[in-house]
Amino acid sequence: MPTHVIKQGEHISRIADEAGFADPDTIWSHSENASLRELRGDPNVLMPGDELFIPERTEKEESCATEAKHTFRFRGRQLMLKVRLLGFDDEPLPDTPCELHVDDQVHSLTTDADGRIEQVIPATAESGRLIFEDPLVPFDRSIRIEIGHLDPIAEPSGQRARLANLGYFFSHGDERDDERFDAAMQEFQCDHGLTVDGICGPKTQAKLKEIYGC
Repeated sequence: MPTHVIKQGEHISRIADEAGFADPDTIWSHSENASLRELRGDPNVLMPGDELFIPERTEKEESCATEAKHTFRFRGRQLMLKVRLLGFDDEPLPDTPCELHVDDQVHSLTTDADGRIEQVIPATAESGRLIFEDPLVPFDRSIRIEIGHLDPIAEPSGQRARLANLGYFFSHGDERDDERFDAAMQEFQCDHGLTVDGICGPKTQAKLKEIYGC
């Protein structure tokens, strides 16, 4: 089976579904992917250009008595979307109703006491949208969610995306502004008791991953 080269927006659940695997871990835990597992850690946070080995599918046989009914359970993995909503003061937004639109499905949700929502979504989902009816929410009332587009924390693109989603860094589209990025990184470091140098080293990466959640 040829190696699959990751494209932007791809994650292991979608790749496994398209390759005919019910459980993405069948691919991710394969020995041929040991180096990628060590490099990335999270199968749903991959980098365009990463190479993922996809094994051949195998058939499984079961011995059963004839002229009898048998029940077989299908065991697959679910893809869980998790979002945490914060206000301008970085405080969580509890008990906030919203609608999550993913593919052709609409889910009516309410954030918990920590401002979080969780929802099982299709393994092939590529994007979604959160819609809020409350005009007082401190952000756009319609937020697009790109599923599988977050780059790894060790990559500058992943660091910029996390800082942007946390409200520290703003850019115009794909524009790269190193000066504003350094200022955003320094502000994040200052807020969380880190050495303020604008460099996203191991300690800053660990804290950014902790605060962001992945």
